[in-house]
Amino acid sequence: MRCPYCSHPESKVVDSRPSDEGASIRRRRECLLCHNRFTTYETMESVPLMVVKKEGGRQLFDKGKLLNSMLKACEKRSVSLSTLQEIADNIEQTLQNDMNREVTSAYIGELVMEQLKEVDEVAYVRFASVYRQFKDIGSFMTELSKLLAEK
Repeated sequence: MRCPYCSHPESKVVDSRPSDEGASIRRRRECLLCHNRFTTYETMESVPLMVVKKEGGRQLFDKGKLLNSMLKACEKRSVSLSTLQEIADNIEQTLQNDMNREVTSAYIGELVMEQLKEVDEVAYVRFASVYRQFKDIGSFMTELSKLLAEK
């Protein structure tokens, strides 16, 4: 790390502590030449995750969109926002842990349904009805029958 005062390439770390709720590390450094102190922040570099839509288009993964879709499915249900945020975090972590930098929206939808089924069955059916685009009452009843059979 170059000193911002004299551009000397070497410095020593005087103090190091977590910052931004653990998302980065704040380091106090001292230049070995001029002895001035300065602060640096170290963050993990994340590779962007692309979502491949049904139509073939691509867009950046947006956890906010994921959370909003689950909020709609859980409207007027007793599912807390913290639970939905935890689900969104789990799904994002699962996607980041995969080595694929491109993931289909279908895969994300399946992950959401898997999680919602455990939390609230009505929210699961609501999400599934939009996600799977049920065409008629028969396809809707088929999904409900599967849900009842699992119980």
